[in-house]
Amino acid sequence: MAAEEKGFFGALFDLSFSSFVTTKLIKVLYLLIIAIAALGALGILASAAMAGGLRALIGVVVAPIVFILWVLGGRVWLELIIVMFRIAENVSKIAEQKGVAPPES
Repeated sequence: MAAEEKGFFGALFDLSFSSFVTTKLIKVLYLLIIAIAALGALGILASAAMAGGLRALIGVVVAPIVFILWVLGGRVWLELIIVMFRIAENVSKIAEQKGVAPPES
């Protein structure tokens, strides 16, 4: 069965590791990163608001910047992971086209 034909649970319990679960989970991981970044930015805003004065103003400026940097860093990290998995998938397809047998698991 080809990797594209397997569902999430089929890929999860594939003991030969011929299909990848990470490529199916990447969207969920990205949403988690966004949620964590939002909570962190809200925490910065809350602590800055409790401090009051100039710190509150600095918190209003810093919180969105921190949020954007966290999301950007998470996105780049996840894209690097996806690139590695896509390279592996493409190399596997090329090997199949050339008639090279996959290594025994």
